[in-house]
Amino acid sequence: MKQALAILGMVFIFVSGAAAQEHPAIGRLLTTTYFTLAPTSDAASSTLPLAVAPGTLASSLGAPSPSAVAPATFSFAANAPLVAAAADPPQYVQGVHVIYNWQAYFGYTFFRFYEVPGTQQDTNGFNYSMVYYFKNWFGLDGEFAATKTSQNAFNGWFLFGGGGPRFRWSGPRGLELWGHALFGYAHFTPQTSFGEQGAFAYEVGGGADLIILRSRWGLRLGADMVGSHFFDRYQYSPKVFAGVVYKF
Repeated sequence: MKQALAILGMVFIFVSGAAAQEHPAIGRLLTTTYFTLAPTSDAASSTLPLAVAPGTLASSLGAPSPSAVAPATFSFAANAPLVAAAADPPQYVQGVHVIYNWQAYFGYTFFRFYEVPGTQQDTNGFNYSMVYYFKNWFGLDGEFAATKTSQNAFNGWFLFGGGGPRFRWSGPRGLELWGHALFGYAHFTPQTSFGEQGAFAYEVGGGADLIILRSRWGLRLGADMVGSHFFDRYQYSPKVFAGVVYKF
């Protein structure tokens, strides 16, 4: 029995050697050590992964070895367009105008005073106002207006002073639209035969401001309806004005 096993072993070795000489790939598969056990150390883990001999398995299967393939490289210059495309696009800001809390105005005023039925006075003068905005859209407005009159060869003035709320809307390119309602007192001279010279008065209206070249200075156009109670009658008189406004 032992002799038979020995004879079979010799035959197997002989056949393997012959096959290896005829087929080099088979020979490499039979003779190459593919797995090696890495030595252990006290600092490392007790079990380490098995390392495959480089180039042997791929070459034995007929594929090119890793050393024959050029390694892939990353070029920042070649991928710069991709990096630039991935970045956020630049932000541009146009038409920025600062909104100020205080506004001071001075300008020309035309006022047509309907004194009594059949009698009216076309007057010219000025008005000025000061506004403080507690919020971007709401503020407190104070105004004084004085226009010169002439009646029966006597010169006089129509005066109005009042205060009240103002509302505004800030639009593009420095445009600002606003409206107000003022309540106060009016005084009219010269003395006439119709009666008293002072009365309660109010005005309701609005206008528009346009900033000049992104500065604090602007132009203002506006119109009001002035209500008064002179001579036991109610007067509703139009007023238009234009001037400059300074914002701070």
